[in-house]
Amino acid sequence: MKHQEKESAALRKNIGDMWSLVQSQLVLAGEALFSVNKDQATEVITREKRVNAFELLVESDCENYIALFNPVAIDLRLMLSLLKINTNLERIADFAEGIARYVMAFEKPAIDPELLLKLRLHSMYDEMLEMFNLTRLSLDREDSRLAGSIFAKDDVLDEINKAATPILADHIRNHPDQVMECLYLLSIIRKIERVGDHCNNIAEEIVFYLDAKILKHAGTAAREAFWRGEDAGVTNCRILREDSDTPVPPES
Repeated sequence: MKHQEKESAALRKNIGDMWSLVQSQLVLAGEALFSVNKDQATEVITREKRVNAFELLVESDCENYIALFNPVAIDLRLMLSLLKINTNLERIADFAEGIARYVMAFEKPAIDPELLLKLRLHSMYDEMLEMFNLTRLSLDREDSRLAGSIFAKDDVLDEINKAATPILADHIRNHPDQVMECLYLLSIIRKIERVGDHCNNIAEEIVFYLDAKILKHAGTAAREAFWRGEDAGVTNCRILREDSDTPVPPES
């Protein structure tokens, strides 16, 4: 194995380890939320420093790889994608920590189960975890169509997020003593929805790496078209494609 290949494999291992850590943060934050377990919430908050350390490591690895090997085409797209995926993973971990901090703020030992059912919070959290797992799987398999399937799942999170405000407002009217609990839940729902957005961002980077297609700012219709195997509204990245006829600047 060439030195460049070894460095690329080591980098992918590091970001894989970070992915696993962030996944465990999300799972633990969810368990802490639904059981109002403050010990688990504390563990999530404490482990956030490890995620930050991984982010710096992966960022440094990507920068060093680009500086040392001057990659082109798919190798350069991989490094650019990993840099952005790295940032998105760190932000997702921040949201897990934020959920844990709200758990620490709950005064009651349990959340009203009927309210959780109305909010569909369990379903929302499960859907978010599935989206996150799909991002990892699509990169491991190098499957851009699998990455594209993530976009449709985000609609479920958006729908639950949109419905949460009137449900919580009605609950506050009927239970004025639970105002703070409802505000915490609304903030938690917003954080779960934002995790879904960052999963979308990761999926976009995977598609960019594998197919040299830019889905960022393309809109929902273009993303869904890509998932169906169509290219309507999708921008091709000519400079970084292997078949590009764009001239390469001469060395100085």
